[in-house]
Amino acid sequence: MSDIVLKTEHLGISFGGLKAVQDVNLEIRKKQLYGLVGPNGAGKTTIFNLLTGVYQPTTGTFYLDGEELTGKTQEVINHKGIARTFQNIRLFNNMSVIRNVLVGLHNQPEFKCNPFVSMLRLPKHFKTEKRMRDRAKEILRIVGLEEERNNLSCNLPYGKQRKLEIARALATNPKLLLLDEPAAGMNPNETAELMETIRYIRDHFDMTILLIEHDMKFVSGLCDEITVLNFGTVLTQGDTKTALNDPEVIKAYIGG
Repeated sequence: MSDIVLKTEHLGISFGGLKAVQDVNLEIRKKQLYGLVGPNGAGKTTIFNLLTGVYQPTTGTFYLDGEELTGKTQEVINHKGIARTFQNIRLFNNMSVIRNVLVGLHNQPEFKCNPFVSMLRLPKHFKTEKRMRDRAKEILRIVGLEEERNNLSCNLPYGKQRKLEIARALATNPKLLLLDEPAAGMNPNETAELMETIRYIRDHFDMTILLIEHDMKFVSGLCDEITVLNFGTVLTQGDTKTALNDPEVIKAYIGG
């Protein structure tokens, strides 16, 4: 059986006459930490939007564990096993930390409860609710937020809000986790802590992770391989250190 979790073939999208992304071919293996990098406007978040059903590709296809998901809705893609965080944090600000994670758990078949059982408040309802809360606390423990679980998410400092968004994505039990600039706005200590958290998530959940990031120190310290984009096309792919030292990549970042 192939260990390729995500495969894209000639993936692309045009908006009118503008080719925002074109001919992107990725192969990401199980438990790999893979980076998608490039200057602003290179098409990185657009690829995330294609992989999660926000946009429908105009060319190409993509597969998760060998199953084609091209053209599927956001809900179907999430159920199949792709979850993401966002460049701009999107939490339920007036809900507690743990309730933000519980929202993600409602996606899971193991926590489905018959509405009749819930309305009558039968014992099964309380057992399911307890299992959900236990699972939510376990996920929050992994990202270092268990002690914050009863606080409103809007009261968390910025770095912890980033971690909560990752926790909520993990609650949907994905095979592939997409992180859009997870270290953005963090100080060096928070960034180092986040790197360790991401490695632990990869190992603890056997998770495959694809991330977008502008912090090249973060990328080089975390990612096994990267794809570098510029103006919607692939500049280079492969081993992180080699790719980041490619003259074309340096030129794309600093110009001239």
